[in-house]
Amino acid sequence: MPVIGTDRHDDALRLTDVTKRYAHHVAVRALSLRVPRGTVFGLLGPNGAGKTSTIRMTLNIIAPDEGQIEVLGRPFDDPAITDRLGYLPEERGLYRKMRVRDVLRFLGRLKSMPKKGLDAQIDSWLERFQLRGAGGEDWGAARVDELSRGMQQKVQFIGALLHDPELVVLDEPFSGLDPVNSQALKDTVTELRQRGRTVIFSTHVMENAERMCDAICIISNGEKVLDGTVSEVRKQHGARIAVVAFDGSPSPQVLTVLHDPSLVVRINDGNRLIEAELAPDVTAHALLAALVGAGANIERFELVRPSLHRIFLERVGAAGVEVGLSGHG
Repeated sequence: MPVIGTDRHDDALRLTDVTKRYAHHVAVRALSLRVPRGTVFGLLGPNGAGKTSTIRMTLNIIAPDEGQIEVLGRPFDDPAITDRLGYLPEERGLYRKMRVRDVLRFLGRLKSMPKKGLDAQIDSWLERFQLRGAGGEDWGAARVDELSRGMQQKVQFIGALLHDPELVVLDEPFSGLDPVNSQALKDTVTELRQRGRTVIFSTHVMENAERMCDAICIISNGEKVLDGTVSEVRKQHGARIAVVAFDGSPSPQVLTVLHDPSLVVRINDGNRLIEAELAPDVTAHALLAALVGAGANIERFELVRPSLHRIFLERVGAAGVEVGLSGHG
């Protein structure tokens, strides 16, 4: 994990040997992790890994059976921290018959926001997420059940951020968003970090985690598989992936080289662009020489560190990834 200091007040979140059981099922087992303040932290894992249980314990929605949780330097169940937290749950839920502005006013008041200036802040957020604009329809005046699923998700996201929380927890925030709105959410997360806020989000989309997170924790079957900064995690797994781009489709002779187990363990075949994991003790130069010898017309050859997706495959397994990509953790 990134170390900013040893004092507990340097951490937005600290879990120590946390365990949660449901009847005979252990959802989280002896989980320890640290999330330094002012960072974007990814909680990654397949469906059923224990991500949502961890988040709910952090927010005092459920209590751990064992272990300690500190949030913003205080015990997780301290009422004094409630208004300093923002939460977007995995299971979305808004009062469907209420109008959007009324819902947001209600959520703002629940977080002790003063009435004065509240409507102006709501309008600013609605405009930012294209729910209110000059000459366009004012979705702030619409009932929640008149909005699309994506619009409802944006309203709930606004509700999580309206009171300017110090720690923002987002459970599968990108689920159901189109690319435009997904980018708007990513831009907002980046802005929060720049302002010194801490963002924790769970996701099964490794690309989002790799691009956005300062640090990650991967959990599977309730246990921590690995954690650390993204750069540390990738560095620990070495640079054994050769990215090869061809001018035209590879010939059968070139494909024979790429499928030679003495040279390549596995490939991710994108036709013209191929990722090849080198076999043990095989150098990048040896693979390049074999490809050239087979007559390959190479536009690009580069040795790179593995992506989070590939590391996830290695540490959790292909079955876990398939489950994770089909649902929420």
